[in-house]
Amino acid sequence: MSGGDAMSNPEMLGVKVPDSSIARDITQLVCDTESDMLFQHSRRVFYWGAMIGQRMGLKFDPELLYAAAMFHDIGITPRYHESQLRFEVDGANAARDFLRGRGIAAADVEKVWLAIALHTTPGIPEHMHPEIRLVQAGAGMDMTGRGYEDFTEEERAAVLTACPRGHDFARDVIDTFYDGLKHRPASTFGTFNDDFLAAKDPAFRRGNLCTIILGSPWH
Repeated sequence: MSGGDAMSNPEMLGVKVPDSSIARDITQLVCDTESDMLFQHSRRVFYWGAMIGQRMGLKFDPELLYAAAMFHDIGITPRYHESQLRFEVDGANAARDFLRGRGIAAADVEKVWLAIALHTTPGIPEHMHPEIRLVQAGAGMDMTGRGYEDFTEEERAAVLTACPRGHDFARDVIDTFYDGLKHRPASTFGTFNDDFLAAKDPAFRRGNLCTIILGSPWH
């Protein structure tokens, strides 16, 4: 991806990436770290999330939403292929360190950290700050089409024109997540991330909480 493509900032039906030095630095950092597939996915998560937020009348900080959306999958990149943490925590920590280094208020840093850390945890983000809720909503729309029919054909076309999905996004993203998780299978316990391992590795066995309870030292 060229630097010019990465730094472009189209307005999407009333939604635009914040035009600040922090947002531009985030764009360049993520562009330099992620594959084009993940980079474009992260941008789409911002647009979907912001459009959902506008439609719902939520009051959110576009810069915080952008930071969380752009960092939300950075923990799955090769930079973290030695980590044993949940990839969401790696991404949340990366965003926290970046924002702290630019003097962002602690409360705002915490919102971004939680938005990233919880974006794969169903049933909780929608009860928290709008930025947290909207990152999960945007990711769900882009990964699985959750809320697809809530967007018009014009809205979907506009986002995909600005942030192309690629000819085989589904298989590419599954392969990317498998590569980022296969060395830390224990980190997927209790999440749906173990689906990536189960899909790609016939030898993978999911953890089972009932088995763990019955086999614990208490029994």
